Amino acid sequence: MKRKIGYIINPISGTKSKDAVSSIIARETLREGIPFAFFPSVANGDYSYLYDTLIDEKYTDVVVIGGDGTVNQVVDSLKHLPVQFGIIPSGSGNGLAFGAGIPKTPQKALDIIFKNKSIPVDGFRINGKFACMLCGLGFDAKVAHDFANQPQRGLMTYVNQVFKNFFGAKPYSFKIKLGEKRFETEAYFISIANSNQFGNHFTIAPKASLSDGLLDVVIVTEQSKMAMLYNTLIQVGGRNKVQTVEEVRKKRGIIYFQTETIRISNWSEAPMHIDGEPVNTEKKLNIEIEKSCFRLLVQ
Repeated sequence: MKRKIGYIINPISGTKSKDAVSSIIARETLREGIPFAFFPSVANGDYSYLYDTLIDEKYTDVVVIGGDGTVNQVVDSLKHLPVQFGIIPSGSGNGLAFGAGIPKTPQKALDIIFKNKSIPVDGFRINGKFACMLCGLGFDAKVAHDFANQPQRGLMTYVNQVFKNFFGAKPYSFKIKLGEKRFETEAYFISIANSNQFGNHFTIAPKASLSDGLLDVVIVTEQSKMAMLYNTLIQVGGRNKVQTVEEVRKKRGIIYFQTETIRISNWSEAPMHIDGEPVNTEKKLNIEIEKSCFRLLVQ
């Protein structure tokens, strides 16, 4: 089937102007001889307005120029259509793109898109809300909420918010249910990951795979701030092995395991984010994998 690409551009993601990126995309796609069109991102995240156009005009690919939040919205809206998804990373974190090995340079990302190799990728649901790479509760979600209120985006703004929140960080109370296993814990944060990272190549779940049908869960439990920093660096460095559900012990500094489903009682209403975007938190969370729910263009 002859390819046809729809590019969706988020003009406010990241820090770079999208005009130059659009020019590169148009030039290189014309050079490849592939028909294409640009579509704007929408503030409400509902891309159902594209259904008829994509089907009637036989688009084969939808490529997002934006960050994880825009990727989430586009994929959730359009994943039941017979299209492949691509990413030209231009957000602040780009966790899904980097987890899939997609470089941030537009030309190199386009090379991957033109190569036309896609794989099935998992997503997951948090009380019905879609996530394509990461959901966080606690410290990192508080950072995401504060970051969203800043007048400037970008990595340095995010780093500043991390340091600003670190010394005032407090643990939250959670109850975890894994099948028949239940335990309570005080934790600074919980990450439920499909991709291996927060973004910017910061790998919170080093063993995570986009296509293994499993969620990687990382719980950073109550401990001194220095111990939290040390243990998190050990986790990021990939030196913590994945525990089986039977091995999970709430006394550990880092609890790291894989599962298809998890239920979390969030009694202290820790803040929450989904794919880096702040969302309203909930006291009870039912989280489950959605296997092979979309195709992603990769190297």
